[in-house]
Formats: sequence, structure tokens, C-alpha cells
Amino acid sequence: MNDFTEQGLRDALAASESQDWAVRAAAGRRLAAASQIEGVAGVLHRLLLDAQDTGVTSDTAVALLARRDLAGLRAVLAARAVASDQGTADQLAAELDCDPHWATGQDSDELIVQLRTLVADKDPDVRNEALLRLACLR
Repeated sequence: MNDFTEQGLRDALAASESQDWAVRAAAGRRLAAASQIEGVAGVLHRLLLDAQDTGVTSDTAVALLARRDLAGLRAVLAARAVASDQGTADQLAAELDCDPHWATGQDSDELIVQLRTLVADKDPDVRNEALLRLACLR
């Protein structure tokens, strides 16, 4: 995880608005790697729900899940819960369901702990999505 300089953050935020899907996807990857994503949560949410290209959705979700932390998982669950476009919803579900790090062993146990924590989240959409994911794991 890295910290942004002020200029680096401005550059990533500007890239997130690009017409080019690959530039938006790179911005999502870069923002997802920030040590504190809470300050850019709205931008990450928009990139996760990108209406023009599921490549942006996929790259941003993969980068957030690669963090292996509660903040990254929460961001993806929050987007999955409100995704209205079926392609985007399916892409987010695929990234959650197919992440190889969550598939077996200790990492799977870590996922269950994080999902159990998110069942008590202040956002009802996150809570419900965490409950759905837990039900699938049982």
C-alpha cells in the first residue's frame, strides 16, 4: 500500500474521469492501493460501478480485494449491493466468488472473520451483502 503525494492524488482522481476505460481502470488500481482508501471511497465506488466498461469494475475490485483488509472488502460489497447493471453486478460477484486468496485454508477463515465483522456494518447494504456471502460459504 502506498501514500499519495498531493499531486499523485490529483492525477489519480483526474484519471478516474478519463474517457479511456484503461486509464480509469489504472486509476482504480492506483487508488485501491492507497493506505487509507476512506478519503477516496466515493471515487472507488464510482469506478466499481463503471457504466461504460466492466474492465474498470474488475480491475478496481481485484485491487481492492488484494488489500486483504476490511476496507477493501467493504468497498466491493457496498458496490455489489447496489449494482443496478446486471453485467456490473455479475462482474463484482465473480471477483468476490473467484478470488483465489479467499478460496481455501487460512485465507478463507480470514474472509469469514471479515464478513462476520461486516454483518454489523452501519450500512444496511453492506450488512446484507456480507450476510449473503456468509450464507454461500456455509
